[in-house]
Amino acid sequence: MGKRILVAVDSSEQASDACSFAAEEYPDATLVLLHVINPAEAGYSAEASIPSFSEEWYEQQEAAAESLFDDLEAAATEAGVETVERVLEVGRPTQVIVDYAEDNDIDQIVMGSHGRAGMSRILLGSVAEIVVRRASVPVTVVR
Repeated sequence: MGKRILVAVDSSEQASDACSFAAEEYPDATLVLLHVINPAEAGYSAEASIPSFSEEWYEQQEAAAESLFDDLEAAATEAGVETVERVLEVGRPTQVIVDYAEDNDIDQIVMGSHGRAGMSRILLGSVAEIVVRRASVPVTVVR
């Protein structure tokens, strides 16, 4: 069985760079493109403190992810990658990335970093940093 490289993707340029890096470095591997829909981004109901996770919002997120997958898969295929898998999950990105890697025979994680520093990093956290700390497989962060 060949290598399975998990590429965590969103709509950022950094994620596109990570996908390009993975395609160039691991052309014979299966690239698993993972996009996580974060329900926290849907907003919260003031009354119940639960996500106001409307079906319309989810469908928009799902459509955007499929478009993203189309673009990234085309670029990876053009770079010579033969096998690309698409995975769409819902949850907290850091947890989903780490859990998916552990549960699905992933050999390495490749992801982009937004390169935040200072106060924005403290307030927003770093998905890449948390994944690096928690993952049980090697993680390559592309900047």
